[in-house]
Amino acid sequence: MEINAPITLTDEQRSELLQRTRSRRARAEDVRRAHVILMLAAGESYTAIQQAVGCFPAYIRRWKVRFIRDGMPGLGSRYRGQPPRILTPQLEARILARTRQAPPDGSTHWSTRKLATVLGVSHMMIARVWARAGLQPHRFRRYMASTDPDFETKAADIIGLYLNPPRHAAVFAVDEKSAIQALDRLQPVLPLSPGRAERHGFEYYRHGTVSLLAALNTRTGNVLGQTVPRHTSAVFVDFLATVVASQPRGKEIHVILDNLSTHKTTRVADCVAAHRNVHLHFTPTYASWLNQIELWFSKMERDLIARGIFSSVGDLRRKIMRYIRLHNGHARPVRWTYRDPSHRITVTTDSDVTGN
Repeated sequence: MEINAPITLTDEQRSELLQRTRSRRARAEDVRRAHVILMLAAGESYTAIQQAVGCFPAYIRRWKVRFIRDGMPGLGSRYRGQPPRILTPQLEARILARTRQAPPDGSTHWSTRKLATVLGVSHMMIARVWARAGLQPHRFRRYMASTDPDFETKAADIIGLYLNPPRHAAVFAVDEKSAIQALDRLQPVLPLSPGRAERHGFEYYRHGTVSLLAALNTRTGNVLGQTVPRHTSAVFVDFLATVVASQPRGKEIHVILDNLSTHKTTRVADCVAAHRNVHLHFTPTYASWLNQIELWFSKMERDLIARGIFSSVGDLRRKIMRYIRLHNGHARPVRWTYRDPSHRITVTTDSDVTGN
């Protein structure tokens, strides 16, 4: 076969090749080969074809030889890839079962490509199966299981204070946010700009810490706050007296607390004994999420603490108290719901964590 022989096209071949080059549905590789043959038939040089099509001389020679030998059928691909894998119920069940097993490389979770390599399927098939089953191996959540034998009784007591509080009584959710750091950045903050997030320098200076005692009025959403160098039982008793003083004399006050040791000292007991109208309600063990003040602490952390820059402990205190004042200007109560009392995490006797 003479490789330098010119290519002569019939009218039918030229028409089909031109149709391929103009088609919007043909494979890009088929269009590319049609361009090569048409340019060869027009007497174009290899250099011109390389520049126009973007290929190497070996590519041009290969398809020229195949066209001279086999005609139009010679421009077809000889390797068309593997046949598509059909997602059967059995294969889907196998994917889901393997997803729940640990990867063999010692990593903690699967990725779509890693599992696809092991099972010999497309990673997009893995992604579709996971999406349909609601599986997200790359994500996880933490939980805390309460081991309190009186969980239901204590939880019902606190939830009752939220949903059906006693008439003519005040309900406060009280807790401490301890060791809030007064961090000052050593480099200037680069402000937010289009296409770029606000940036903080990695290095910081720690001026000290402060603790915040806060009481959330569950009926109004207002917060009473007091900053202290460190939280102790004596400080907590003083703050409890402040909460009592914020209400009319003799008004019933219900205080929701967690099981911190400073909440259960003799001083606290003496304070409650001196104020007969004050009633303490303790959350179950490892269930401080029942305390609504934790929701407010979380909001304050996002709004003020996490990205705040504080030049001193005093600056931190002023900004915390200003945040409380501004919050109280438009305070709203928390809309507390408890939709499914049966859905909670429990610890069985063999220490397996299950959801009831």
